[in-house]
Amino acid sequence: MLLRVLSVASVLGLLPGILSAGEPRFERIELDATFRSEGVTVGDFNKDGKLDVAAGDVWYAAPDWKRSRYRQPLNQQGQPTEAYDGTKGYSNCFASFTYDLNGDGWDDIIAVGYPGDPFYWYENPKNKEGDWKAHEIWHSACNETVLFTDVNNDGKPELILGSQPERQMGYLTIPATEKCNEKWVFTPISEPGEPHENGTFKYYHGLGTGDVNSDGRIDVIIPHGWWEAPAKLGDGTWTFHPLPLAKDNQGAPLPASNIQVIDLDLDGDNDLILSSAHAFGIWWFENPGKDSSEPFKYHLIDESFSQTHALALVDLVEKNKPALVTGKRFFAHMGSDPGEFQPVVMYWFEIERTKGQPPRFVKHEIEAGRDTGVGTQFSMVDFNRDGRLDIVLSNKKGVNVLLQK
Repeated sequence: MLLRVLSVASVLGLLPGILSAGEPRFERIELDATFRSEGVTVGDFNKDGKLDVAAGDVWYAAPDWKRSRYRQPLNQQGQPTEAYDGTKGYSNCFASFTYDLNGDGWDDIIAVGYPGDPFYWYENPKNKEGDWKAHEIWHSACNETVLFTDVNNDGKPELILGSQPERQMGYLTIPATEKCNEKWVFTPISEPGEPHENGTFKYYHGLGTGDVNSDGRIDVIIPHGWWEAPAKLGDGTWTFHPLPLAKDNQGAPLPASNIQVIDLDLDGDNDLILSSAHAFGIWWFENPGKDSSEPFKYHLIDESFSQTHALALVDLVEKNKPALVTGKRFFAHMGSDPGEFQPVVMYWFEIERTKGQPPRFVKHEIEAGRDTGVGTQFSMVDFNRDGRLDIVLSNKKGVNVLLQK
């Protein structure tokens, strides 16, 4: 299999000055030029001690990136297909995650497909040939930004999503090992509501988790508001607090993607960062304070490129110094979105925080991300175990790994 490595000369900053020796450089490794998916995950699928990549219906074994199928590709009508046509539609993988779900010591794959459809986990066959056995997780996965993170503090991740026909936001809990083949248990956090306003419309955009009110508990956030985690889980639905995050200060709609939670002005309460899935803009919303009746205040970070359908908040350069990583999702709506035909780019934003002052976002281009961009989800992991975070991508530009040097 042909493996292309594209070297990176430098990372350019938005602000003037010479880049320090600590600036990250990235090297691009192209695993596949074919459109496989817009969600991607990483795991040691053949148990050889090296991290592999799974994208859509296939996985790539490190270090030579031999491609193997783990399931049959299906089109939006549920019919078998040989390939996805990114000029006309989507892939059957909007998000993907790795976890040993049956406790046998081998990494399994969770694949969330077309919004609103049933979705599955695929049982690792332990290096045996053929498609992996599929197990239905749940009958519906709404909101295009499904998350897999620990929201109930049990030490294991949950799938956070909206569900139809219930019209409720909630989370799915990993079953006990002896029940791993059964459907997962859905715990609603919302009352049934209007799908376009409670995050349960199958194409709804925007989802995040974090401690919004500084009470030490993990809340769930969408652009229309947030659900406050109760002191004791399991006693009913969570209290909903409406927020105007779906619109800017002028009332213009903000079709968001990931929602990140962080104290940007170091005033003791957490603020929110959002980016636009299908238009221009990355923004932060200032928390007015726990006892304030004022709304969260909109601030623009950047609007130079469009379709930032996925946004990560990580310690990219050094510990306890957060940075935003994002990029353009190529041809998200087959040519109908603003800026779709502009260059495909990736950036990271250094966040400079000073107590009592607005944050400063310093923009750097990831040159290795030119002509790669992001999908609806991407992974950041220390891929080659050198202590630096790398970027793993799958979208209509193919499947790529950006190794931090």
